[in-house]
Amino acid sequence: MTEILFKDESFKIIGACMKVHTELGPGFLEAVYQDALEKEFKKRDIPYQRQPKLSLFYDGEKLKKYYIADFFCYNSIVLELKVTQFVLDSHYKQLQNSLKSSRYKLGLLINFGTSSLTYKRIINPSV
Repeated sequence: MTEILFKDESFKIIGACMKVHTELGPGFLEAVYQDALEKEFKKRDIPYQRQPKLSLFYDGEKLKKYYIADFFCYNSIVLELKVTQFVLDSHYKQLQNSLKSSRYKLGLLINFGTSSLTYKRIINPSV
């Protein structure tokens, strides 16, 4: 049997997202869900960083540009929020790039844009 990576932590994060989605419903801007989720993380004692900057490198050199993730949780999980009717391949690729840049093992892609909250776990194979 395969063990689920960061099972308890993921459960808590997704529970917080479900609470926010139940309260607000779909249709707000991503920033609204970020604000509400930050409040919910505080209530539930979920350790997080909001909009951390990730350095990017090319050919071993640091680039001037950087990437901003939505949240880091538990110093091990990247959280990427979306508000869209359909999750696209480009959204998965964005999360994969966040994982690569952060060197975290797990990413959660959370979509607040549909009538039911949807989420997907992405594992970083390079860590």
